[in-house]
Amino acid sequence: MKENERMAFADNLKKLPGISHLAALQLLDAEGREVGRIENKPGSAGSVAVYNHLAQTYGAITQEAARKGLEIYAEHTEDARLHPGKHPNIDRLFQIEAGAPALRIKHVFAV
Repeated sequence: MKENERMAFADNLKKLPGISHLAALQLLDAEGREVGRIENKPGSAGSVAVYNHLAQTYGAITQEAARKGLEIYAEHTEDARLHPGKHPNIDRLFQIEAGAPALRIKHVFAV
């Protein structure tokens, strides 16, 4: 196990850029169609932070970005493996890691 996988998700979140300026993230396919949306609200704000960081670092949610995202989600990644459907934003990263097309991110800014 890599050292950063032992860290808790809450600890990993503290290291990511702030997201208070974001209302949501739109997830876009290669043709620019919205295929998902993550709202910046309780219960999904952590995913906004993770996906925002991955998009800033990798330019899109690619296979490599998905692998890194699964590390950041820490203990939630194993829970998602054991309970498919419980963590849809992690499930999406599993799909991309397994070869599903990359997704682009469009920021929806808070007003």
